[in-house]
Amino acid sequence: MAQEKVTGHARVETNNFLMIVLILVVVAIGGLVEIVPLYFQKSTTQPIEGLKPYTALQLAGRDVYRREGCYLCHSQQIRPFRAEALRYGPYSVAGEFVYDHPFQWGSKRTGPDLARVGGRYSDTWHHEHMNNPRDVVPESVMPAYPWLEKTPADVSTIRAHMNGMRILGVPYTDEDIANGPQELNGKTELDALIAYLQVLGIHRK
Repeated sequence: MAQEKVTGHARVETNNFLMIVLILVVVAIGGLVEIVPLYFQKSTTQPIEGLKPYTALQLAGRDVYRREGCYLCHSQQIRPFRAEALRYGPYSVAGEFVYDHPFQWGSKRTGPDLARVGGRYSDTWHHEHMNNPRDVVPESVMPAYPWLEKTPADVSTIRAHMNGMRILGVPYTDEDIANGPQELNGKTELDALIAYLQVLGIHRK
């Protein structure tokens, strides 16, 4: 009986290691084709008009936001659909988030999208909402965060954090970094979190 000739295609299908290597090569090439051009587009690398880096207080608030897992229930990305824009405001663009490392777009929406929450409610409203969400939104399923009001903002790490952000491309000056601890003096984590929320999306309204 004549021995069946093994073709190149069959050789790949029957060799697990070779198949894995080729899959990784294809995925890597596809990823590069999708990602690399973004680094050369101004719309994804340049800040939109009026965008400023977070102040020390806002940056500390962003840390609280991430630590408490707010991003697990709230996205910060408004999709380019009519229903989205009618409910939340103009759709999100990359230029809004060039100073965010990492960005907080997300996709989970147990709670509403927060991309345009800045200025929508007063500081007092946010204060009450964080201490007991159902006082201002009766149907809310969000837990309360009463300890934030009693916890001082972390002054000790803010300079290092701002230095790290500058390395990543955020244009903080030496003066900004030097004054960071002073801006946090006497502030609580709740003050910082509210300061962060109040700046979200204000440049696209």
